[in-house]
Amino acid sequence: MKEKRIGFATRMGAIAATVGSAVGLGNIWRFPYQAGVNGGGAYILVYLLCIVLLGIPIMMSEFIIGRSTHKNMKGAIEQLTPGSPFKIFSYIGVFGALLICGYYSVVCGWVIEYLWSSVSGSLLESNPEQFPQIFTTFIGSPDRCVMWTLLFLALNFLVLSRGIQKGVERMANIMMPLLFALLIVFCVNSLLMPDSTKGLSFLFNINFDKLGWKGVVDAMGQAFMSLSLGVTCLITYSSYFKDDSNLMKDAVTISTLDTLVAILAGIVIFPAVFSFGLDPQAGPDLIFITLPTIFQQMPGGTIWATLFFILLFFASITSTISLSEIPITFLIDEYKFSRGKAIILTAVLMTVVAVLSALSFSTLGDITIAGKNIFDFLDFVGPNFFMLLGGLVTAVYVGWIIKKYVIHDQLTNGGMHRSRFVQPYITICLRFISPVAIIIIFLYYVGLI
Repeated sequence: MKEKRIGFATRMGAIAATVGSAVGLGNIWRFPYQAGVNGGGAYILVYLLCIVLLGIPIMMSEFIIGRSTHKNMKGAIEQLTPGSPFKIFSYIGVFGALLICGYYSVVCGWVIEYLWSSVSGSLLESNPEQFPQIFTTFIGSPDRCVMWTLLFLALNFLVLSRGIQKGVERMANIMMPLLFALLIVFCVNSLLMPDSTKGLSFLFNINFDKLGWKGVVDAMGQAFMSLSLGVTCLITYSSYFKDDSNLMKDAVTISTLDTLVAILAGIVIFPAVFSFGLDPQAGPDLIFITLPTIFQQMPGGTIWATLFFILLFFASITSTISLSEIPITFLIDEYKFSRGKAIILTAVLMTVVAVLSALSFSTLGDITIAGKNIFDFLDFVGPNFFMLLGGLVTAVYVGWIIKKYVIHDQLTNGGMHRSRFVQPYITICLRFISPVAIIIIFLYYVGLI
């Protein structure tokens, strides 16, 4: 008798874990920055349209593959379409997850460094002019950078070692509500600042003149990457979903909560930036250079800085846990590893990538690939190759290859729900709209259009 797969215990836990996989550092720094420089409300409107036409359909395609079989992508394809060459692409998700999580853990290590500096009070003791040099000196310090990266990875795999219900689900049930609570507290504080209206205007005023072609493509890319699409993360998580979960309802809920985090992050950041007369277009520097300057000038700045980097830690570790689960599940399903052995092998491989990435700003700084250091190269190929190619394959596979009755059965839970409009919407998007959008994003990011 086949052993029953242990999945998420509750729908709330499944949603919390999946939202956690989607919510990451990109929601906190990338979305607000891109919205501000690409026409504010105009960018947000295009982004929401991309969520509907690109994000939700591809999320649904991954849910359909994972929940219908309760297997990883390779095992699912072998069950749904025996002999299909599409199973080869399952390795893209596993390999991509290892690389993305490896370099991403370095940034998460930076977050822990700044959290520790905030708690100890040392972060805000420097002059504002020194913050750029402090950050550069830190990432150029091999010992400190590697130490914090390894600590983050240790925490990441400690949670995973507890299993799906006691580890992943329990952590998500605690961290995701706390993340939203912290965001709301920060929003209230930012809105009470003297020039908060200028920040809100920068974020929400609709200006299509500033949007342009670049803004549209950035919105498509952000919608795709923000939801953790393409590296089989959602296939893996949905393989742990209960059979009676409403996939469409869950996809809309997850997409809405992920977008809400990004918008709330903008409300947190830009009123504060304008109130203290700082550059609103600083990009990722907002997190490690601009925001410490703001915290230094705020009453109770040490407390606010500590809470903010706790928020970032929650956002980062929920994402890396979902990425780590991809190779772990793959090793368990395909090579019959015990969970413990799968975690150890995954941890070793990911640690190698993470250490190489961490050292690319110091000891290994002279090593370049295509003109980029190791970290920047992985940061480029991870989202722009592995995620996009994986998303394209998934869209084509569900849109054109698998049987229609599989899609109908998953959308309706065997006829329990109606899918009169949902199935045509999903099918049209996956067959025509999503693949074209992904190709456009790829060609744009590699400089061909």
